[in-house]
Amino acid sequence: MNVRLESYLVVSINFLAMKTLHIFILIILLNSVLMSQNRITGKAHTTRSEVIAQNGMAATSQPLATQVALDILKKGGNAIDAAIAANAMLGLVEPASCGIGGDLFAILWDAKSGKLVGLNASGRSPRDLKVDHFIDRGMEYIPFTGPLSVSVPGCVDGWDMLHKEYGQLSWKEILQPAIDYANNGFPVTEVIAAEMMVGARSRVDRPGFQKTYMPSGRTPAKGEIFKNTGLARTYEMIASEGGDAFYKGDIARTIDRYMEEHDGFLSYDDLAAHTSNWVDPVSVNYRGYDIWELPPNGQGIAALQMLNILEGFDISGMGPGSTDYLHVLTEAKKLAFEDRAKFYSDMSFNDIPERLISKEYANQRRSLIDMNRAARQYDAGEIERGNTIYLTVADKDGNMISLIQSIYAGFGSGMCPDGLGFVLQNRGNMFNIKDSDHFNYYEPGKRPFHTIIPAFVTKGNQPYISFGLMGGAMQPQGHAQIIVNLVDFGMNLQEAGDAPRMRHVGSSQPMGNVMRNGGTLNLENGIDYESIRELVIRGHKVQYSVGNYGGYQAIMWDNVNKVYYGASESRKDGQAAGY
Repeated sequence: MNVRLESYLVVSINFLAMKTLHIFILIILLNSVLMSQNRITGKAHTTRSEVIAQNGMAATSQPLATQVALDILKKGGNAIDAAIAANAMLGLVEPASCGIGGDLFAILWDAKSGKLVGLNASGRSPRDLKVDHFIDRGMEYIPFTGPLSVSVPGCVDGWDMLHKEYGQLSWKEILQPAIDYANNGFPVTEVIAAEMMVGARSRVDRPGFQKTYMPSGRTPAKGEIFKNTGLARTYEMIASEGGDAFYKGDIARTIDRYMEEHDGFLSYDDLAAHTSNWVDPVSVNYRGYDIWELPPNGQGIAALQMLNILEGFDISGMGPGSTDYLHVLTEAKKLAFEDRAKFYSDMSFNDIPERLISKEYANQRRSLIDMNRAARQYDAGEIERGNTIYLTVADKDGNMISLIQSIYAGFGSGMCPDGLGFVLQNRGNMFNIKDSDHFNYYEPGKRPFHTIIPAFVTKGNQPYISFGLMGGAMQPQGHAQIIVNLVDFGMNLQEAGDAPRMRHVGSSQPMGNVMRNGGTLNLENGIDYESIRELVIRGHKVQYSVGNYGGYQAIMWDNVNKVYYGASESRKDGQAAGY
C-alpha cells in the first residue's frame, strides 16, 4: 500500500475514533443531566418523588427506624410515641451519631390545642467541675474526647417529658422494637459502618468502648449483624421504670461509679438534678411563611437571621445555583455566624438580644453586603464537627413532631459506662475556657452552646412543614437553603432536599497582622461552572466537597387534599414512608 495513502487512512481512523470518543463523552454528559432529574415529572434536582400517605408519615435517617415508627403508628400510638421509638432505634443502629448518652431538642404541633410547642432537653456541665481545673493545667480548650468533655445527657428526660405530656402507648410498647433488635441484631449499612469505623479510631482506648462497639476487635463491616445486649438491658430498665431509671436508678449509679473511676466529674447528683424545659419556639416570617426555630443555647436563630437578610433580595429572580444567589447566601451566613459566635449561649446565664431576629436589624446587616465582592472581615465561626440524627413523624390526628438528637461528634466522648451499651456525649467541648467575657464561657451547671436544631413551618397559623437537616454548623445554612428552595424556587419537598447545597466554613476574622481569606465555600456537584468561576472572581475561595452537607428529612401537610408528603435525604440511608 502507498505510504501516503496508509498514513491518510491512519489519520482518518484516528479522527473517527476521536469523534466517536467525543460523541461518547457527550452521551455520558447528557445522561448525567437526564439522571439528575425525575424521568416522569421532569423535576430538575431529584431522581425520586415525594412519599404521600393519608394516615401517618415517618421520615428518619435509617429505614429500620422508619419502619419502627410506622409500626407504632399502626399499633395506635401517636406521632410522639413513634418518634421516641424511632429515636431509641436510631440509638442502636446509628450509635456513632446519637443515643441516650446525648441531648435532644424538639418542636411539635399539638393538634388538640392547635399550638406549637418546643422542648429543650439538653444537659448541663457537672457542678463539681470548675474552670480552674482546666486553667491550672494550662488547657486552652476542653478536650474533645474523654471524661472532661462529658455533660449531663438530656435525651431520656426529653423522652420522659414528651411521653408524660403526649404519649398514648406504654414505655414497654414504645421501646420493645429497639429492645428486640438490640438482642437479636441488625445488619449494618455501608454509611453507618463507615461512620463507626471513623469514629472509633480516636476512641478505641476509652474505657468500655471496645467491649461495647468492637466486640470482635473492630467495628462491624457492611452487612454484618451487630448486637448490643447491654443497650437492650438499659432500654428494658427504662421501659420498666421510666425516666427515673436513668437519672435516679441503677443506670445513674453505674454512670456515677464509672466516671469516678476514670477521673470524670459527672455524678449521680448531676443526673438526679437534671431538668429539661418546655420552651416557646421563635420565628420570622419569610415571604408569607412563618419559620420556627428554638431559642439558644442552640443555633437555630442563625437560620432565621439568614432568612431575614435574604428576604431583601430577589432570590427567585436570581435562580438556583446562580452566582448572585450563592454569593448573597454565603454573605448572609457570614453575617449571622458573626453573631452566633458572640451571643448564642445558655439563656439562663445571659440575656440574648431579641433584636438579632428583627427585620430592622436584618436591614442594617444586609447593607454590609457588596454584590461584587466577598467580605473578608466577618467571623464565620469555628464550630463545624458534629454527628446527629434528625427525624420527623406525623399521625392521623394531625400531630407533627420535629426531633433532633445527638451525642455531638462521632461516638461522642468515647466513654462507655460499664455494661450499659451506650456512649456519653462530648458536648462539653463546646464551652469557651479562654475568654471569661464570652457568652459561652464555662460555668458549672451551665448548658453548652449547641449545634443541633429542629425546624418547623406554619402558614396562616396552621401546620405546614416539619423538617430538619443534620450536620454541625451546616444546619442553619441547610435550613435556610431548604426554605429558599421551597419558597423562592418552587421546588417540591423532595427536590428541595436533593438540590445541590453550599456549605461555608472557616473564619474571616483578622489574626494579628494577618487577614484571613473569608473562609471556604464548599459546593456540591451540580453547580454550574460559570457560576463557580464568577464566585472566584468575586473573591470567594471555592472548593468541591463530597460530604458534610447534612441529612435532611421532612413532612408536609396538604390541607386541601388532607394528605402528608414525606421526603428523605438521598445522601444517606434516610427513608420516608407512610400508610
